Amino acid sequence: MARSFFPWLSWCAITLRLGIGFAAILTSPIAIADVVKPALIEISAHKTGQVKLEIRASIEALLTGINAIYKNTKDAPNAEAYDELRALRAEQLGQKFEQFELEFLSAIQLRAYRPKGEEIVSLSVLKTDIPEPGYTRVPRISTLWLEGLLPEEATAISLAYPTRFSDYAVRVRQVDLEAEKWHWSAWEWVKTERESQAFSLDEIYAQKTTFETIIEFAQLGFLHILPRGLDHILFILGLFLFSRTLRPLLWQVTMFTLAHTVTLGLATAGYIELSPRIVEPLIALSIAYVGLENVFSTQLHRHRLFLVFAFGLLHGLGFASVLAEFELPKDAFFTSLLSFNVGVEFGQLSIIFLAWIILAWFVKSPDYRRFVIVPGSLLIGTTGIVWTIERLT
Repeated sequence: MARSFFPWLSWCAITLRLGIGFAAILTSPIAIADVVKPALIEISAHKTGQVKLEIRASIEALLTGINAIYKNTKDAPNAEAYDELRALRAEQLGQKFEQFELEFLSAIQLRAYRPKGEEIVSLSVLKTDIPEPGYTRVPRISTLWLEGLLPEEATAISLAYPTRFSDYAVRVRQVDLEAEKWHWSAWEWVKTERESQAFSLDEIYAQKTTFETIIEFAQLGFLHILPRGLDHILFILGLFLFSRTLRPLLWQVTMFTLAHTVTLGLATAGYIELSPRIVEPLIALSIAYVGLENVFSTQLHRHRLFLVFAFGLLHGLGFASVLAEFELPKDAFFTSLLSFNVGVEFGQLSIIFLAWIILAWFVKSPDYRRFVIVPGSLLIGTTGIVWTIERLT
């Protein structure tokens, strides 16, 4: 009696710890609205002294002060106001921003450096481009154009964009229209309350090396999986839980990788375009399917491999939406695309490796399915169902 009781008690403790771990990952985003994306800021410094800023950001987040510290916008104290703004027509949201315009401009500082000192450049809003609400499950990204005049003999500029708005990425373009020349700097990501680096205006930016391009886009691909790609994390965990041995896992991951590589390349090159209104619910449905099939099936059937391939095509379109926010270098298009995909693969392998470290001690147990696969897959499947319903409404 005692011998049978203690293994049961041990497995209860294991299940409890696993349940707590999965719950921490899964329950927090079930009612997710969205995550505030970093602002993308491009500064064009003309040889004539004119300077223009193109800022792609969420105006709804700007108005409510919901920034990147909130992994789920529903956790913010003014989440209700944020959701109300998301439902407004473009003209109505534009009117709200006009009331906020002076506060916005006073919070941003474009600093110009001269041999004789520094100067804050006065900026004004040139125009705004606010999309209609459309599919509200995907954050609406608006574009703001600001303009100003650089002081004479300005040799460099830097930007301060407050973190209460969001994290941001910034780059500078030197423009000489008469000579028809322009040079982009590399992106700088700023995640703390500080100014960007000082971007030179009198030195031609060197073209990035192949190695620098590989590192930049591989990092972007990895970060899209860990920690930002919760959809993809749950899908990969669903594949992992189904497979007690390496062979079925490799088959599934291979099919998934081949599929998302195809659509990532085609969508980034502009050959495929599918509305997020279709893609996002289907990605959530893929998570639900993989999780729930783990509960009702114990063997890898051929139809599952075909479905994993089909789901991979959808996830590839999701990956492409990230790259769409950046302008891939024309002279290194395939290098940057391949590097992003390599980063994604390293992210997926990291998920599998971490899951294996946690569960390797239990995988050979006869109770592994009952205490690990079934409860874990039910949580993944339930999350996928809830997300599907949310993204369809």
